[in-house]
Amino acid sequence: MNLDQFKKKKLPDTPGVYFFLGKRKKILYIGKATSLKDRVRSYFASDLIEGRGQRIVSMVDEAKYLEWRETDSVLEALILEANLIKTHKPHYNVLEKDGKSFNYVVITKEDFPRVLLVRGKDLPVLWPTKMRLKVFGPFPHGLQLQEALKLIRRIFPYRDSSCTPADVQIADGKTPKPCFNAQIGLCPGVCSGLITTTEYRNIIRHLILFFSGKKKALLLTLEREMKRFAKEERFEEAAERRRQIFALTHINDVALIKEEYRAPQGSTPFRVEAYDVAHLMGGAMVGVMTVVENGVKLPAEYRKFNIKTVKGSNDPAALSEVLSRRLGHDEWQMPKLIVVDGSTAQLNAAEKVLESAGVRIPLVGVVKDEKHRPKQIKGDRMLITTREKDILLANAEAHRYAIAFHRQKKRKEMF
Repeated sequence: MNLDQFKKKKLPDTPGVYFFLGKRKKILYIGKATSLKDRVRSYFASDLIEGRGQRIVSMVDEAKYLEWRETDSVLEALILEANLIKTHKPHYNVLEKDGKSFNYVVITKEDFPRVLLVRGKDLPVLWPTKMRLKVFGPFPHGLQLQEALKLIRRIFPYRDSSCTPADVQIADGKTPKPCFNAQIGLCPGVCSGLITTTEYRNIIRHLILFFSGKKKALLLTLEREMKRFAKEERFEEAAERRRQIFALTHINDVALIKEEYRAPQGSTPFRVEAYDVAHLMGGAMVGVMTVVENGVKLPAEYRKFNIKTVKGSNDPAALSEVLSRRLGHDEWQMPKLIVVDGSTAQLNAAEKVLESAGVRIPLVGVVKDEKHRPKQIKGDRMLITTREKDILLANAEAHRYAIAFHRQKKRKEMF
C-alpha cells in the first residue's frame, strides 16, 4: 500500500482499531489509535524505517487493503485491539515475539477472584489454566494497560493481590481490617467482610463483559439492575449502578493518550535513548535504558533489564542482549539517536544488533575517563554538535539508573 492509496481513505479523527490486510483480505497487522487518521498516516512517513523498523516497512509494502473500526474511547480501543489480536493472531503482530513480552489480565478462580496484570512469561508458571477464571490479552501496550486498569477499577472496584479476604484473616486469628485500596474505594471490602461472594461475583461478571468488549450488553445489565434495585427501594445500590452507567458512557481516558499514539503537531520530538550496563566483576549484572526528548528526561519510559545470557564481565555482550530485547518491543516508540556508554567495542556490538534487526538508527558512544567523567563522544559529528546536551544528559541518567538498579539487585541477592 502506498501514500496515494492511503490519501483516498477518509479515516476519522476518533479512537479506534485499524487493520492492514494483504491478499484475499488476510489480516497482517492490527493496531489501536487515539486518532485513526493521525495514527495510520504515520505509516506512510518518509522516516518509517527509522521510526518503526524494517518489519513494519515490509508489512506496509505487503498490505493491499486498509480497514478500521471506531470506538467510543481509547480505553475501548485498547481492549478491542487485544481481543482481535487474540482471535486473528496477525503475522506482523506476533512476528519476533514469543508471547513473553505481552501483558495479560488474569481473573483468578477463587471465592473472591483477584484481577491481576501478568506478563506473558509468568502466565503459565504463576497462573496455570486450572487457577484462572478468565484471561484477557495479549495487550501489546503495557503502560497503557496499567492506566486502563486504574480507570476500570474506579468504575468497578475489585480485589487485587494485596487484599486478604475477611474469612482468611479470621481463620488466622486476626481481626479483619480493610486494605488500603478498600479505604480509598478501589476494593469493595472483601478484606473487611463488607461484601458477600454473590455480590462480588456480580462485579466480576461486569468486568468480564467489559474486557470481552461487550459494553452494550454491560450497559443493559446495569440498567436492569438499577431499575430492580430502585423498585426494591435499595436506593444506594441503584445510585451506584447509575454512577457506573454514567462513567461507562463518559469515559475519561486522558491518561491513555500518549504522544506515541497521536502524531504531535509541528515538529516530531527528538528522542534519545541511552544504554548502560552495571555489575561487580560480572555479578548482579543489569542493563538499563533511559529516554530524553528535546532536553527533557522521561523517567516513566526508563526500562530495566536483568542480564540473562551473559556470564562474567562482558559489557559489549550484555549491551547486545539489552538492545535485542528492547527492539522486541514494537509498542515502544523508536528513538532518533542511541547512546551507549563506552567506546569502539560497545559501538560495534550495538551496530551489529541494529543491523541484524534491519533498523537504521544513528549511534554514538560516550567515552569516560578514570573518574567516569565524559571525555569524548564518538559517532556522527553533526549529531554530536547539535545534540551534545541531550546525549550527555541521557548518558548520565543511564549511569545513575544502572548503578541504582545494580545495588538494588545486589542487596536482594545478599538477603
